[in-house]
Amino acid sequence: MIAFPIVIILSILLYIYYKFSNLRQPDPLIQEISNAKARIALGIFMIAFGINQYIFYQTQLALFVTIAFLAIGILQGYGGVKRYLHYKGELHKRK
Repeated sequence: MIAFPIVIILSILLYIYYKFSNLRQPDPLIQEISNAKARIALGIFMIAFGINQYIFYQTQLALFVTIAFLAIGILQGYGGVKRYLHYKGELHKRK
C-alpha cells in the first residue's frame, strides 16, 4: 500500500514543476503544452488520492468521495491528454 502515497507525492511534485516551468517559457504554445502536462499530473494525483482514501477508511462516505475524486481526476487527465496531443501536433507543424 506504499505505492499510492508515492504516486501522490510524485504527481503533486510534477504538477508544481509544470506549473512553475510555465512561467519561464516565452512561447505560448510551449506554455499550453506545459499546462496540459500539469493537468495530467493533477488528474493522476486526484485518482490516486481518492483510491488511497477509500483504502484507508473504507466507509460509505469515503466511497462517495472516492467516486467524486475519480470522476474529476479522469476528466482532468483525459482533458490534459487531449490538449497535450493537440498542442504537440501544432508544435510539430510549426517546426
